[in-house]
Amino acid sequence: MTTMHTATPELIALGETMALVTPRDATPLADAVDVRLSIGGAESNVAAHAAALGRRTAWAGALGDDVLGHRVHRTISAQGVDTRWVRFDPDAPTGVYFKDPGRGVLYYRAGSAASRMTPESIADVPLEQARIVHISGITPALSAGCARLIDGVIARVAAGDAQLSFDVNHRAALWSASDAGPVLRGLADRADIAFVGLDEAQTLWGTATPDDVRALLPHAGRLVVKDGDVGATEYSADGTVFAPAIPTDVVEAVGAGDAFAAGYLAGLLAGDAPAERLQGGHRRAHLVLQSTGDVVGADGTDAAEPRAR
Repeated sequence: MTTMHTATPELIALGETMALVTPRDATPLADAVDVRLSIGGAESNVAAHAAALGRRTAWAGALGDDVLGHRVHRTISAQGVDTRWVRFDPDAPTGVYFKDPGRGVLYYRAGSAASRMTPESIADVPLEQARIVHISGITPALSAGCARLIDGVIARVAAGDAQLSFDVNHRAALWSASDAGPVLRGLADRADIAFVGLDEAQTLWGTATPDDVRALLPHAGRLVVKDGDVGATEYSADGTVFAPAIPTDVVEAVGAGDAFAAGYLAGLLAGDAPAERLQGGHRRAHLVLQSTGDVVGADGTDAAEPRAR
C-alpha cells in the first residue's frame, strides 16, 4: 500500500533510481538462475532507509513512463517515501542495472529519463522547506543537464535554511578519477554534510588518511570519512569523533554507503550526538552488507521486494 504524505518532508533526496536485477543469494551473475527484480538508486536508498528509521522523507527524480518506471515508483512509495515530485518521461526509458555479487555492477542507463533531468525538472520541489536535502556525485556525471541540476540545487539550498548533504559516490563507470576528482572535491567542500569513503578519496585525490581528507575539504560543515570495516570519523567545528565499524560477514557491499548515510542523517535529524549518529550509520550499513538488496528491513529481508496487490 502506498503511504499518503501531507507534511513537509524532513529530508528530500534527489537523483537517479533504476530497476535492479540481482541474484537472490551470493551466486555470481554468470551462474545465477534464481534472480529477482528490485530497484536501486543511491538517493532513493537514503530516503528509504531514513523512512524506515521513522523520518519523513521524499525522493524526487525522473523515470520512464514505462512498466519499470511505474514499478520503481510504486516500490519506493511502498517503502514509506514521499514520491509526489517524481516525473515520468514518455520519451526516455527507466535505467536498469545488474548486481554481480562480489564482482561489481553492470549498468544500462544511457539515455535514461534520469539523465534528461535539468534544474527545471525540480522547480516545484520544496527544497527550501526541508531540513536536509541529499544529493550525490552520481548525478552530475549523468549529463550536462544533470550537472546544472546539481548546481541549481546547491544554490537553492544555500539561499534557505535547509542543510545540504552530499555523498561523493564516485562511479568509475560514469567518469574517470581525473575528470571526477576536481568536480567532486568542489561539491563536497560546499556541503553542510559530506560523506566520502577513504578508498574513493585515495583514488580521486591521493589522500592517505581521514585527516588528509579533512585538510582537502576544510569548508564542509560536517565531514564524514568512512574507512570500510575500520570505522568512520566525523569532522566538524565541534571536534573530531571516531566510531568503529560493526564486524560483519559481507555478502555484498553495494548500497552500504547509502545505508550508512541514512542512518547518520536520521540521527542528525533526531538530535543525536556525533558518536551515536555514526553508530547509527554503522548499524544500518551492517544490515545491507549481509544482503544482496540495497534496502533491507530490521530482519535483514529486502525491503524493496514488490508487495502483492
